[in-house]
Formats: sequence, structure tokens, C-alpha cells
Amino acid sequence: MGSAFFFATMNIFVRLSGDIPSIQKSFFRNIVAAIFALFLLLRSHNDLKYKKKDIPLLIVRSTFGTIGILCNFYAVDHLVVSDASMLNKLSPFFVIICSSLFLKEKSNLIQKISIVIAFLGALFVIKPSADFMHNPASLIAVLGALTAGIAYTCVRQLGKNGVPGPKIVFFFSAFSCLSVSPWIVLHYTPMSMTQILMLLLAGLSAAGGQFCITAAYTFAPAKEISVYDYTQIIFSALLGFIVLGQIPDIWSILGYTIITGVAVWSFIRQRGLYEQK
Repeated sequence: MGSAFFFATMNIFVRLSGDIPSIQKSFFRNIVAAIFALFLLLRSHNDLKYKKKDIPLLIVRSTFGTIGILCNFYAVDHLVVSDASMLNKLSPFFVIICSSLFLKEKSNLIQKISIVIAFLGALFVIKPSADFMHNPASLIAVLGALTAGIAYTCVRQLGKNGVPGPKIVFFFSAFSCLSVSPWIVLHYTPMSMTQILMLLLAGLSAAGGQFCITAAYTFAPAKEISVYDYTQIIFSALLGFIVLGQIPDIWSILGYTIITGVAVWSFIRQRGLYEQK
């Protein structure tokens, strides 16, 4: 639940930072997280050396994680915050799919049914129409969930390989900053002190969320923790209403209910099966 709260507050601060390119927002978000992770590594006397066998997986995690952040920030800027958060919360279902394909953590019938119902629920939030290309933010949000799912699958494997959470967060954050740096140099948009403050707060929130989610996916399968991740929707809806005055429409609320409901149902059934063993 810690990661859910931190990521919900991050989205609010990103929205409050105003009309700044998503790439620039992601740079500030990740540079704060990188500094925070580096501080923890130095404080705990951990070195910054990585095993050669882990480098390819760290690069894959960082590449898809960066794409996921850019998609999420674009969605936050162009959708109701709770809608963007809800669509991003499809990522645990993508983790289940990716874990089954690449980590051989096989999905059972309950998980497969959950994935199908979750996508049906997402349709109520996306509300696709013949002219959806005029507002592609919903589809970009789903793409962000997909790439985040791939990234978290890599985190799961890196955790199995014994890579500490702060080292995963630092590599990802530093990689993401470096990958967008050329764009920042060429297209930097001047910011006010208020905007800088909002992005720094977004970065601190993101750092908290990154450490929480990295620890979660390192120590437990996605099927056991996904239900807690959905509390972000509650936090996002409350903060969106209190801070931004945003109210989701009835179809979005129905979509939230379906996706959150199937996540809770899946969690309860999985726990029941686990306790029977």
C-alpha cells in the first residue's frame, strides 16, 4: 500500500507541475530517485558494482520502465488522474502474463479469468470509439501499463538473482535520466520555482514508490501483492477530487469497480488455494 500512496501523490504533483513536456517531467522525477537511491547505497556501504550477468536484465528493466513512465506522465496530463492511475494498474495483470512466459511462473485458471475481466473493465475506462485517435491518451496509458509489467517482471527476476532493491532503483533512475538527457538539452522548457518544487516533490514520491514496489516484487509473486496496488485508485480519486476537483464519470467508476473487484476476488481465491496446500 505504501507504493500505491506514493505513486498517487506523484501523479498529483506531476499534474500540478503544469504544461511541461512529459520527458522533462520524467527527467526530474528520476534524477531525484537516483540521488535518493545513491544516498541509501552509500549510507549502507554498498558498492555500485553490478554482475555482468545482471546487466542485460537491468537494461531491459530500465528501458521498458522509462517507456512506462513517459506513457504514464502523458496520460496523467491528458486524462482524469484517477483514470490514468486505473489504466496504469493493469500492469499487475501484464506481470502475470510476462512471468508466465519468461519466468515460468505458470498462471492458473483464476489468474487467466482475472486478466480477461480486467481488460473488459479497462474498456469502460478507455471508452473506445471510432475517433479514439483524436485522444490517444487512454491507449498510451495501457501501453504504459504493458511496459511497466515487463519492467516489474525483470525486477522479479533480478530479486531472485540477489540484486538489492536500491541498486535496481539506482540503475533504472540513472539510465532513465541519461536516456532522455539529449532531448532535455535540445528542448528544455523554462520552469518557475513552483513547477520545479512540484517536480521535486513528484521525484521524492516516486522514489518512495519505487523502493516499495521494488521490495514487493522482489520478495513476492505478483499474484500475492497485486490487490494492495489497487488502493492507488482510491488515493488518486480522493486526491484528484480534493486537489484538482476532478470527478470520474459513471463509466469510469464502473470500470474501477470491475478491475478492483476482480483483483480482490483473485487475491482471495489465490490465498484460499495456497492455504489448502
